[in-house]
Amino acid sequence: MITRRRFSGKRLPLALAFGVLVAAAMGAACNGFFPDNTLVSLAIQPPSPQVQVGQSTGLEAWGTYQDNSRSLLTSGVAWTSSGQDSTVDVSPSGVMTGVGSGGSATITASSQGISATATATAFLGNVSDLTICTGTFNTGTCPASTWTISGSKGGSNDYYAKATSSGTAVDVTVVASWSVSPTPSTGTIQCSNSDVSPETCTVANPTSTGPYVITVTYPGTTPATASITVD
Repeated sequence: MITRRRFSGKRLPLALAFGVLVAAAMGAACNGFFPDNTLVSLAIQPPSPQVQVGQSTGLEAWGTYQDNSRSLLTSGVAWTSSGQDSTVDVSPSGVMTGVGSGGSATITASSQGISATATATAFLGNVSDLTICTGTFNTGTCPASTWTISGSKGGSNDYYAKATSSGTAVDVTVVASWSVSPTPSTGTIQCSNSDVSPETCTVANPTSTGPYVITVTYPGTTPATASITVD
């Protein structure tokens, strides 16, 4: 005679409970081996944003994590601007709007205790006739004549960048980009690229002789140049 054993229905819940406990323990162990992939740095794109006055453009915050992966942060980012209401506004969602053309502003993006900054500028539309002048705005020599200076003594000279917008002369010195070429073999020639007008360009003592060119660029216009002769 064959005897059949009948399993009690009470043992199945106990087995299931044991399985749940084992799974929970394994999950806890896995969490210990694989910690959260935390944010370690932020970057604003584009890194040097520009926007026309009266128009808007979007900014992006990219995060780098512990495992060196990168991703676009679409939420949880706080945006601020040092030029709010005067140069560049930025919305809570990272939309930058040009308010004025009188300089630059520092844009800051922050998330999870990490922050990044970028220098933003607002520029005028319909700008033409970019010119480099000496002295101060509307009182100097325009266009600038050749600056001749002794390389053994060095010195400095003040320039400003003037343009025409809607028929009106405007000072775009602090928004424009200034450079000097070529690089001298001895000494330096540089323009400060400061946030004030006029711009101060300096020939160090001593600086090798030769012709040099100051170049000014402004969005939407043809670059302007001025000459330096070091003798």
